[in-house]
Amino acid sequence: MSTGTTALPNTATLTRYAVIGHPVTHSQSPYIHAAFAAQTGEPVEYGRIDCGAADFVAAVSDFAAGGAGGCNITVPFKFDAANLAAHTTERARLAGAANVLRFDREGWLADNTDGSGLVRDIERNAAWPLADRRVLLIGAGGAAAGVLGPLLTCRPRKLVLVNRRPERALALIQRHAAWARHCGVGLETADIDNPGDGFDTVINATASSLQDGAVPVPARVLGAGALAVDLMYGPAAQGFVDWAQAHGARGRDGLGMLVEQAAEAFFVWRGVHPDSLPVLQALRQRLANPA
Repeated sequence: MSTGTTALPNTATLTRYAVIGHPVTHSQSPYIHAAFAAQTGEPVEYGRIDCGAADFVAAVSDFAAGGAGGCNITVPFKFDAANLAAHTTERARLAGAANVLRFDREGWLADNTDGSGLVRDIERNAAWPLADRRVLLIGAGGAAAGVLGPLLTCRPRKLVLVNRRPERALALIQRHAAWARHCGVGLETADIDNPGDGFDTVINATASSLQDGAVPVPARVLGAGALAVDLMYGPAAQGFVDWAQAHGARGRDGLGMLVEQAAEAFFVWRGVHPDSLPVLQALRQRLANPA
């Protein structure tokens, strides 16, 4: 699946970017993009904009009008962001959601780098090939919508999607049905209380970790030695990681995905691919040893 983005040339002018959503107070994105800017020499300044639902469109518009180059969009506005742009990449169209906006003069571009970030973290950083695996994806919100298409591109043997609201899961797999057929992947939905047993890979894309809630699926979904990934990171993901490891799986939080999707967003904005691995290593150390 192509990204549909065009690399932009470097410029000597300092350009502002930000993450927009709620809450964003503890977002690590400013640290990540500052590290990318230092590494690449790109003139980037990156901040946070916290806004409520009623202020989202105005917040993005005001930021763009102030000469910014683009922004990341986080919860709960990823579906809304996709509707703000004149141009949309193939992966953002498939997801129906966007986590990246680029404020091009000829019309804003909406993109979604979540899925490519997750896949790169799983396959490269965690050394876990997804081809021919049985994958369980939990959730049908903006995060799940962003990662489903790229997960299918990896050609797992089967992908099962579950959600508390089954109609949302069904709508999401229907939107991806043609792409699943193209990739030769069996894509289906199931009851969240009875999703099946022994998956190789379990991905939690729900807000349960943010809300300090229980893991939304039974432990039997974990196959022996399975990889279980929560898209949240830090303390929010610790309950899911502990649950996975207590049941014989390999638990992983979403910090790697955060860094990898940011690296892809940096390329969308600047036309430069930063080296993500040293930034991920430094960020893990930073979070493990807060000042």
